[in-house]
Amino acid sequence: MYSDYFGIRENAFSITPDPRYLYMSERHREAFAHLLYGAVESGGFVQLTGEVGTGKTTVCRAFLDQLPEQVDVALLLNPPETPRELLLGIITELRIPLRTPEAPLKVLVDRLNAALLAGHAKGRRTVVIIDEAQNIRPEVLEQVRLLTNLETRTAKLLQLFLIGQPELREQLTRPSLRQVAQRITARYHLEPLSRAETEDYIRHRLTVAGCREGLFTTGAMKQVYQESEGIPRVINILCDRALLGAFAVDKAQVDGPMVRYAARQWRGAQRPRDGRRGLWRGAGIAAALLLLATALVYTYRDEYLDLPLLRTLLTPALAAPVHAPAAPAVAEPAAP
Repeated sequence: MYSDYFGIRENAFSITPDPRYLYMSERHREAFAHLLYGAVESGGFVQLTGEVGTGKTTVCRAFLDQLPEQVDVALLLNPPETPRELLLGIITELRIPLRTPEAPLKVLVDRLNAALLAGHAKGRRTVVIIDEAQNIRPEVLEQVRLLTNLETRTAKLLQLFLIGQPELREQLTRPSLRQVAQRITARYHLEPLSRAETEDYIRHRLTVAGCREGLFTTGAMKQVYQESEGIPRVINILCDRALLGAFAVDKAQVDGPMVRYAARQWRGAQRPRDGRRGLWRGAGIAAALLLLATALVYTYRDEYLDLPLLRTLLTPALAAPVHAPAAPAVAEPAAP
């Protein structure tokens, strides 16, 4: 919508994981190196984790683009729910002929093993990547572990990559999954971008899209970092909405207030930290009421004090749910 207005060829901040826009920060380079290491070394698992939106999928797609032609890839974007679904997903991705999907589990494993042996004899390697691996059930992870037993005398036939959110790390610390954790030969946790990297990230994406310098002021990029906490997906969303807002009010640059407005509209009427402030305010009022009641009881303990009445007055205030005050609604600027 605003591309022509700002002189860019395309949307620079699409949330689609386009490898052309891959910004290789130091953290992303390290994650990429771990994936390449796993593709070269045979056996075991490679584990890549990171918060939602930190760029795991984008790094993974760039990694796939770098794999040589003799590498076969099975990419499972949705975590399988059963061992059978896992095996069928791998067999389907590798285009291995299968007479019937209803075959017993052992038959599926044997069919996969035969195809892998045939590929190994031709000098081919096989990589299995499971995305959103934090949602894999323990029994499926155990089947994944058993797949690492498919091997020749000198080499493993499968290299497995587990890509997921931080919960995957926590899951693999369970005693029941220690055999799976012991098979992990390389692991890396992808952290959000720093402030300097966030600014470089914004400039990089604008440059790839063919944009001129100075579209975002220094204050705007600082505000983007504060609002996004360095998470690339959130950076994209905020920058896209801020550009739309600048276009709507006929401004040539995005400044800090525009970014704050975009963040407020994206999150809704109220920021999460405002809710916490309201919660503490309500808790403080409740504590003050309790202190007042204690003081009254202590001061007039020898005199008549209508305790049932006092309890009747205080109970509703203490039992009422605490709500943060709602932020005023802000109208979207009308597009010209």
